[in-house]
Amino acid sequence: HENTDLQPQPPPEEQNYGATATHVRQGPFVPVSRNDPAKRDYLIAAVLCYANLINFMDWFIVPGILLDLQKSFELSDGDTGLLQTVFILCYMLAAPIFGYLGDRYNRKIILGAGIFFWSGVTLGSSFISELYYWIFFLSRGLVGIGTASYSTIAPTIIADLFEEGRRTTMLSIFYIFIPVGSGLGYVLAAGMADVTGDWHWAFRITPCMGGLALVLLILLVPRRIQRRTAAHRALSISGTIRVAAEKPGVQRTAKTTWCQDVISLAKNWSFVWSSLGLTAMAFVTGALGMWVPLFLYRAQVVQGIVSPCLQESCNSSNSLIFGGITIGTGILGVITGAEAARRLRKINNKADPLICATSMFVSALCLYIALMVAQTNILSTFIFIAFGELFLSVNWAVVTDILLYVVTPRRQSTAIALQILVSHLLGDAGSPYLIGIISNAIQAKNAYSFQWSFWSMQYSFIVCAFVGVFGGGFFLLTSFYIEEDRKEAER
Repeated sequence: HENTDLQPQPPPEEQNYGATATHVRQGPFVPVSRNDPAKRDYLIAAVLCYANLINFMDWFIVPGILLDLQKSFELSDGDTGLLQTVFILCYMLAAPIFGYLGDRYNRKIILGAGIFFWSGVTLGSSFISELYYWIFFLSRGLVGIGTASYSTIAPTIIADLFEEGRRTTMLSIFYIFIPVGSGLGYVLAAGMADVTGDWHWAFRITPCMGGLALVLLILLVPRRIQRRTAAHRALSISGTIRVAAEKPGVQRTAKTTWCQDVISLAKNWSFVWSSLGLTAMAFVTGALGMWVPLFLYRAQVVQGIVSPCLQESCNSSNSLIFGGITIGTGILGVITGAEAARRLRKINNKADPLICATSMFVSALCLYIALMVAQTNILSTFIFIAFGELFLSVNWAVVTDILLYVVTPRRQSTAIALQILVSHLLGDAGSPYLIGIISNAIQAKNAYSFQWSFWSMQYSFIVCAFVGVFGGGFFLLTSFYIEEDRKEAER
């Protein structure tokens, strides 16, 4: 069991949980709680999913009102991209710290502190005036720190609660709330800006929802969440979990340092290549999430569909539509990916990375087509963007499941934290800013016009299509090592 306080403990054999544990068959004597542990586990997962929803709603409030923020703070494309980059940088730098804490301390306390912190900072940012834009940048960085505490730890709790088949299903549900929350973030931000005529109100809803998530976490999630092991499942009799070290033939897991864990993970090629594939995904999704509504607005101005925005509160229909697309394609994509993985694993042990590779290649093609038709047909642009997002969403749960069965369970929080660090450092931490900088550079070489404003964004976006192709290649490399690394993790 976890510690109920913040005193460190050696990583004992109880911390071997997740994929390794799923390969030991339970005997007829399975411990049963008086309060039906199955229902309790699903209830805990529901609370974690709700918090994940709020997490990503808060993440994508800024892109949902990007045009308003750009006008209010008088930001260039490069400065606007930097706004999201600050958030991601703080998020990724904090992730390894929380991964280390999550493997060694009470996870419920860390989750609760993170939710409280990011909700409070988001609420505070809603009162920042246009004269103090640097404080607004700082607040987004602080929100990223609070978000990191949640994203690194919550998946490992789900891995503890469910066996392999159910674990994949529950992770799929958990990761459905990434695109759903992202889409609702657009809808919430754009809707509140439209209703109130003031973008500040977009930051005052998620803190209330975060407060509810904190209350549910305190009331419904137990202080002790068992870190399950294969040995513990096999030795559990009548509700009593015996210490594995007392049984002959069962060895205690040696205590290792964080540096030793990192070195071990660096030798795990399935983890390395799949993390680089996820990095390419993060690069593309970060750029799309930040810039697509603004890109669509500029395309519509060029086509004469809408007039240039000269008002304090700009038309946000593109954010609403893109938010709806993100929700729908996210749900469908995650479910499709999980089901495809479940079926294809039965006939091919390399199914997971092959699914990820295929979806990345198709997504890159769809995004490229969407960019090329944007100036002539806005409906086709929406359709191909939807398909691009659909195939990107296929990978969310599958990539996490790969990590959970190729990494030894005691290192899973650390592995997730490192994956977050790498994928965001090389992915969406820089992609919004890079797209903005390229757009600025193109505009600087030409006289300002709405046409060049659109072209600059279109040309800079092409980078995402090429990065998507590289991502597919990384997942193909993962397939060469995945069988061996999975067997090593099971051992």
